[in-house]
Amino acid sequence: MRVIHDTSELAAVADRTAFVPTMGALHRGHGELVRRADQISRSKALAGVLVSVFVNPTQFNEQSDFARYPRTLEADVALAERAGAAWVFAPDVATMYPAGLGAGVPRLPATATKPGLEDALRPGHFAGVCQVVGRLFELVRPSVAVFGEKDWQQLAVIREMTTMRSLPIEIVGVPTVREDDGLALSSRNVFLTPVDRVRAVAISRALRESANARAPSEAGLVMRRILAEEGIAPEYAVVRDANTLLAPTEGTREHRALIAARVGNVRLIDNARWAWNG
Repeated sequence: MRVIHDTSELAAVADRTAFVPTMGALHRGHGELVRRADQISRSKALAGVLVSVFVNPTQFNEQSDFARYPRTLEADVALAERAGAAWVFAPDVATMYPAGLGAGVPRLPATATKPGLEDALRPGHFAGVCQVVGRLFELVRPSVAVFGEKDWQQLAVIREMTTMRSLPIEIVGVPTVREDDGLALSSRNVFLTPVDRVRAVAISRALRESANARAPSEAGLVMRRILAEEGIAPEYAVVRDANTLLAPTEGTREHRALIAARVGNVRLIDNARWAWNG
């Protein structure tokens, strides 16, 4: 395992890598991303897996969230190595944004501005996501980049951004890794109190139960009812077109049920496939 801090050190490993961008505080879900990247790297005879660890200041709406985000580089490197990574790229802010935080903000794809989900609730978030991922793609120049499906809108945004820029990078989504009781793994889970940790399971339960609904509107009602039983008022609990994230129409081929909710002081998001039963 080699830890890289400077962009000049990337020259020897950039190109022909399977890339896993992260903000650190790695957990079992990130390990699954690295393992999937390693499988892809071997199957395509790539150079190996490179994981980035960078807590990106431009995608936080609340500076208190940025300040308290866990910084655990030593543990992150160990987990990445166990999962099959060959390199960890851990740049500082000056390396990532040599012209300043406000420079290089890209034109955003429609999935980052139109759906009225994370884009509406976290203004500027996807500008920061596209800025940092675009910069990382520029530096690493991977053949493949692997992302988790838990941040479904983010995955859709990155796919569309990659297409808009005509980047020769394959974007691979990996299914959400869950605890035994269904809670989606997240770096934010460590902030849940014991009581809220139990309540949070209602989010995955709501997604599962929504699968029995016959129409998207009914699915939304089902999700809100189950969340309300635990005293959780969601920011959204909806079914959308899985690709555009707009309201589904008769021509929609793939659907996604999506939830965002605060459980205590912790904001959690989750999603699942949804099939129209009507």
